[in-house]
Amino acid sequence: MTSHRVSSSDGTEIVYHDLGGSGPTLLFAHATGFHGKVWLPIANALADSFHCYTVDMRAHGDSRASLPPGFNWQQFGRDIGAVIEALGSPQPLFGVGHSKGGAALMLAEYSHPGTFAALYCFEPIVFPKAHTDVAEAAENPMAQGARKRRHVFDSRQAAYDNYAQKPPFNALDPEVLQAYVDYGFVDLADGSVELKCQGDDEAVIYGTSGTHGLFEHLSEMSVPITVARGEESHTAAAANLIVAAMPNATLEEHPEVGHFGPLEDPSRFAARIRLAFGV
Repeated sequence: MTSHRVSSSDGTEIVYHDLGGSGPTLLFAHATGFHGKVWLPIANALADSFHCYTVDMRAHGDSRASLPPGFNWQQFGRDIGAVIEALGSPQPLFGVGHSKGGAALMLAEYSHPGTFAALYCFEPIVFPKAHTDVAEAAENPMAQGARKRRHVFDSRQAAYDNYAQKPPFNALDPEVLQAYVDYGFVDLADGSVELKCQGDDEAVIYGTSGTHGLFEHLSEMSVPITVARGEESHTAAAANLIVAAMPNATLEEHPEVGHFGPLEDPSRFAARIRLAFGV
């Protein structure tokens, strides 16, 4: 596994990782609060069919620059575009995204139609405008939770033990949770570890989730896309609306998992991704 750095459109440094494999290029994009290497178990399962890459979105993982004032989710799409350009804009190119990561891939495709041969997105954060006219980040429950999140643990093992006992992280596959902890913390001088994704940045992302305005343009997007969803929730319900709005979309339902679906059952979703892309 090797890592590379690229400058996004506003000069922010974005880190992406070559996870290996052989075949068409497959780019993974993660959810808010995570990092690219949580996709390792799925990438390993697909290594015989795809050359897999993953990106640490800005303010996450090793792309640690804090969000600038006036941040807009459109920038996530531009960050994806910068990584794809660094990869040489390979064709065919496939994309797999979870939550915010799904929205980022869709934003990149909307900005430059034909970028992807196909997408597989689990509960992408793409809502109708009426659902996203919400208050400031400080009033957003998810933002409030992010600001209160514990950031420092005595060790990675202490962090793993903590998460393994508490929802929602206790729903993650153990291998995924281990990757989240192994690569999601930075070592401090006193031997403790601190989350790379800071709560203030995570709160801003939650509080600005309606700023990209993509839903109103979904009818203009012709990319083949599988939109997967888990058990009933507001993000799962949005998946149905996305599929209804897009001309070349397929809905895939997985009521046995929650919003973290691919991270809960990597082997199941590796198989579904392979099937969706016909590889």
